[in-house]
Amino acid sequence: MSADFRRKPDWLKVRLPRGVKAAHVVGLLNDHCLHTICSSGMCPNKGECWGRGTATFMIGGDVCTRNCRFCNVKTGRPGALNPSEIDDIVESVKELNLKHVVITSVDRDDLPDYGAAHWARMISELKRTCPGVTMEVLIPDFRGRADLIDLIIAEKPDVISHNLETVRRLTPTVRSVATYDVSLGVIRHIAASGIRSKSGIMLGLGETRQEILETMDDLLAVGCEVMTIGQYLQPTENHYTVQEYVTPEQFEEYGRIGREKGFRHIESAPLVRSSYHAEKHVL
Repeated sequence: MSADFRRKPDWLKVRLPRGVKAAHVVGLLNDHCLHTICSSGMCPNKGECWGRGTATFMIGGDVCTRNCRFCNVKTGRPGALNPSEIDDIVESVKELNLKHVVITSVDRDDLPDYGAAHWARMISELKRTCPGVTMEVLIPDFRGRADLIDLIIAEKPDVISHNLETVRRLTPTVRSVATYDVSLGVIRHIAASGIRSKSGIMLGLGETRQEILETMDDLLAVGCEVMTIGQYLQPTENHYTVQEYVTPEQFEEYGRIGREKGFRHIESAPLVRSSYHAEKHVL
């Protein structure tokens, strides 16, 4: 039986953003009209991360061309890329005095290169103007095109992440356009470059234990070094129905299994998201 997404167990209760640092982050984002997956994706860790003065920046605007059933990011026809977006993010990173930065984006299937060149400029400019800042980039699949993924690899971010999101069986139901095998191919290409590769999945979508373990094996087989596992939180009644709230003990077990299988780092807990504790994954 499906779980009622409005009745979350105690372990999923989160704190709202608060404190001087959180207020500073919010103010800065508003001043520069910047987008974060923290807000657009309704991340449950906003309170913790903004309270530490950190954020995951989202480039390419805040409208996605895809319509994945789990995601709260707006979908539709995006406008043109904002040329000042990159400079605004760089200035925000400086003002926040960040040591580690995570960049993600909406899917831009409306663009000939799916936004890859914009991605490359973002990474290049951040590295040029903020030396010493480490960086993780959480990229879309670029329709599996190796030449576009190579534009990202050439800029040498510390970690390149691409999420599988769910197990093979549920991918056609939960994701839009993206396929399980294309995503595995993206991760394989990243891993082959020598840059640290990372991926993540959500639980509570109706997957089985065996499917979770098979997904771990699939990721390891293509060279993935870092994995995140977190609870799917249904954004609204119109999104994919949450099927189960997985217990912290079960998440802990999956983390232990993942480490035993060979992941360099694995974050597995109900409130874990792709960028949670991302600074640890560089080491």
